[in-house]
Amino acid sequence: MRFVLTGEQREFARSLDALLRAADTPGVLRAWAAGDHGPGRALWRRLGDAGVFALAVPEAYGGVGPLPVEAAVACVELGRYAVPGPVAETLAAGVLLAGAGGPAAKEWLPGIASGAAMVSLRLPGHGPYALDADAADAVFTVDGDGLRRAPGPGELSVSADPARRLFRPDPGGEPVAGGRAVEAASRAAGDWASFATAALALGCGEELLRATVAYVRQRRQFGVPVGSFQAVKHRLADTLLGLEFARPLLYGAAVELTEELSGGRAGTGSPEPGAGVGSGTGPAEGPPGSGLGTGRGAGSPGSGSGTGSLGAGSRTGPGMGSLGAGAAVAAAKAAAGEAGYAAARTALQLHGAIGYTEELDLAWWLRRARPLRDAWGTPSACRARVLAG
Repeated sequence: MRFVLTGEQREFARSLDALLRAADTPGVLRAWAAGDHGPGRALWRRLGDAGVFALAVPEAYGGVGPLPVEAAVACVELGRYAVPGPVAETLAAGVLLAGAGGPAAKEWLPGIASGAAMVSLRLPGHGPYALDADAADAVFTVDGDGLRRAPGPGELSVSADPARRLFRPDPGGEPVAGGRAVEAASRAAGDWASFATAALALGCGEELLRATVAYVRQRRQFGVPVGSFQAVKHRLADTLLGLEFARPLLYGAAVELTEELSGGRAGTGSPEPGAGVGSGTGPAEGPPGSGLGTGRGAGSPGSGSGTGSLGAGSRTGPGMGSLGAGAAVAAAKAAAGEAGYAAARTALQLHGAIGYTEELDLAWWLRRARPLRDAWGTPSACRARVLAG
């Protein structure tokens, strides 16, 4: 069984692609890594205007969500362009504050939805760090059943990606909310952070593969493109398969989150024969003899015994219906994180020493793949959660 995004969801992906293509994200990344957050905040506000952060905020607070499928669509696009800033954390903070309720929700959620507020987060069981806490307007931390706003960003730690700055938030801070509602909201926010990071990792991997395929098309040895060599074709094919197998897990997790929010399963989507899955890149025109493509689009050609539109109540294939939302998110995070990191290793191998250079824009994606793999759930932790059910 295969499913596709709706026409509106595909158009949303195309609009974000156009916005980000014109944004010079390599320049934004370099400025962000140097401590200049101005270009990144300007891009953040444009993404807010496009409705990206409103996807995790309920309508009562100025949002349009929670809409997990659309959030996945957005984060894959943001991952392709390596947008800096606490994207997953801000989306998760929308879920956390909405679930905890109280004055903080009324104060912060409208700003999160509009893109005016950038928020970072530290949750129990997900490490001691808050991403880009120095750039965030607020850093929220959860300890047990207590939600606090940290008094400061805290100590900076070394990160493999200079545009992903990790901080240990200062202890204490203003109490925001407490009780069982915070515990439940914290668990839901952790799932959303892991889910959004999986989508970012998938998008990062897709861009790494696209750039690598383009490179082996034009690099020549012995008078022929490197992409025509059998070993290169096999390596790229394995990378593509990893990303393509991760995609349905990501959208399956989106469906599980949607069904969890709605409190039940609404059945299957409407049939659309011959359509594909997701909003990611699919095989298009590839290098001579490589059999691989570089296309970037809002839907890849699909096949299979059946299809259906991806939305609330859609099912995503054998076995996915038996997973709860948390386990489905963990499966998606493990697969997408490892697929993205494998794409980085392939890109580095086939680019050679040029992949290490600061001047090459690809270096920013290479540095990002491993941190995204491990943030908000390492592959081993995610697999253990899947096995635990």
